[in-house]
Amino acid sequence: MDGLRPLNTTLPHETVGSLRNRWRRLASPPVFHQWAGRALPWFAALAALLAVAGLYVGFVEAPTDHQQGEVYRIIFIHVPAAWMSMFIYLIAALHAALGLVFNTRLSPLLARALAPTGALFTVIALWTGMTWGKPTWGTWWVWDARLTSELILLFLYLGYLGLVSAIDDPRRADRAGAILLLAGVVNIPIIYFSVQWWSTLHQGASISFTAAPTMARTMVLGMLLMVFACWAYSIAVALARVRCLITERDTLARRV
Repeated sequence: MDGLRPLNTTLPHETVGSLRNRWRRLASPPVFHQWAGRALPWFAALAALLAVAGLYVGFVEAPTDHQQGEVYRIIFIHVPAAWMSMFIYLIAALHAALGLVFNTRLSPLLARALAPTGALFTVIALWTGMTWGKPTWGTWWVWDARLTSELILLFLYLGYLGLVSAIDDPRRADRAGAILLLAGVVNIPIIYFSVQWWSTLHQGASISFTAAPTMARTMVLGMLLMVFACWAYSIAVALARVRCLITERDTLARRV
């Protein structure tokens, strides 16, 4: 027993310091520009593979729903798009807050890069929701609590994009956009909990962290594959867009 030493589960101080320095370097726009260029193709390829697998499982392997029939398969596009519309907004608001509080250069660019993709997923969620609602509810649109709050989310995205584009000074635009994004965060829990807080036509969650899923395993697998595909796509597009924004800011700084 004398020759045994207790297992050290903590990282050496030098290793922790090295990791911190790497993250700080990555927060530099020029360094992030290079890293994003290397990572972008991998995320794009991953998104394509996951999307093909998810669509195959959802539209070929998954069984027909005994209540809704084949029309239910739109959930493999609708649900991931709806989740991503809310998730991206929260991440964009977080980056906007970091830029507002700590005056970081990269964070506002990430918020700008994420917002168009979030708006796209919101449009997809609304469009597929209406397409699903026509055979299910008998109408394309109802002023349902979830549908209305999701529509407000689209207006928040469009408002943010219009605001930052309308202000010529990038720093003033970033601050104004950050305030708008942070003010709109209150809408996210309203969207998520709307089916619980109000009497609504929209069905509740089929997948919950506190209960077993009410769907077949193949359906859950197809939906999760599509969610991961949407994540990978969002990262790839955001990396491509933020590289353009970094180049644009660099060019503007040189002119000034």
